[in-house]
Amino acid sequence: MTQNKQVSDIADRSVGGLITWPRGYQLLTGVYFLGRAGGLVRHFAVTAGIRPGDHAIDLGCGPGRLANELARQAGPQGRVVGVDPSAPMIEYARAHAAANCTFELGAAQSLPYPDASFDVATCTFAMHHIAEADRITALAGIFRVLRPGGRLLLADTHPATSGVRGLAIRAMAGLAAHRGGHGGGHTHDEPDDALAAVDVRRYRGPLADIGFTAIEFRTGPFATGILTAVKPD
Repeated sequence: MTQNKQVSDIADRSVGGLITWPRGYQLLTGVYFLGRAGGLVRHFAVTAGIRPGDHAIDLGCGPGRLANELARQAGPQGRVVGVDPSAPMIEYARAHAAANCTFELGAAQSLPYPDASFDVATCTFAMHHIAEADRITALAGIFRVLRPGGRLLLADTHPATSGVRGLAIRAMAGLAAHRGGHGGGHTHDEPDDALAAVDVRRYRGPLADIGFTAIEFRTGPFATGILTAVKPD
């Protein structure tokens, strides 16, 4: 399949909000995380339980920072796939890919991989970009492609934050709700509605319904919320 055909196919599906400016996104996240985004992705990779030799998938991988960190921690015997529906993000990520890391254009709600393909799945700062009607489909797809005993990590900004960072989170949450189709009849000016779009705790029930176990929420560095779960053996 040609790159143009892939882009056309992705554009024909509802994939939610797309970010198409990888260099600007890198700059923005660098400022937001005070130049320490590398430490945050290392924390995510460790919390996801990545081990040497693991196969991992990073959904909504953006420019590829977390996918490359997963590849580093998985080691030369491991393999990581980064997936994103934004062609500019994938192009940028491919140009900066680790040797054991590949990047593919695609949507989290329509994963083409065989059942039980991966040991670890991550999705950070991305669930709110998926159209709300498709989020359960995306989570069920992750469950399908994980191996028994496979680990899932979802992370996003955490709403329960005050001060300047809390104000920034509320502003970004409003944008996320608008781009990801959150609402169901509510206006995007309603703070509770907007903040719910980035709160990963909302997925605890759906994950349990799908079949995940050991579902745990914790707060992470830089006002992040992290939800982990396991596909049972």
